[in-house]
Amino acid sequence: VQLVESGGGLVQPGGSLRLSCAASGFTFSNYPMSWFRQAPGEERESVAGIGSRDGSTNYLTSVKGRFTISRDNAKSTAYLQMNSLKPEDTAIYYCVAHLGRARGDYWGQGTQVTVSS
Repeated sequence: VQLVESGGGLVQPGGSLRLSCAASGFTFSNYPMSWFRQAPGEERESVAGIGSRDGSTNYLTSVKGRFTISRDNAKSTAYLQMNSLKPEDTAIYYCVAHLGRARGDYWGQGTQVTVSS
């Protein structure tokens, strides 16, 4: 299993970024995916999740209305569109594949998002 995130960077407050997570090594369409983040000195937190086939989504309260998680099963890629970014969104963002109780969760290497003027 391999998860490769991209799309992070430095953006001004109010700006946007789109994170991508390219997955391989498993049948992507069969499993739910999530984005987590970890800010310096903070615990990791779940930002958004998306179901496997029905595409149901859930969001951290503080990002609702600003972030959108999506997936393209044909491309085995998950996305996180982040709009109206705030300095408190600064963190390392991780893509996570939830492969069930037998196989567990797999994490990408993370991509840095910095929101600063």
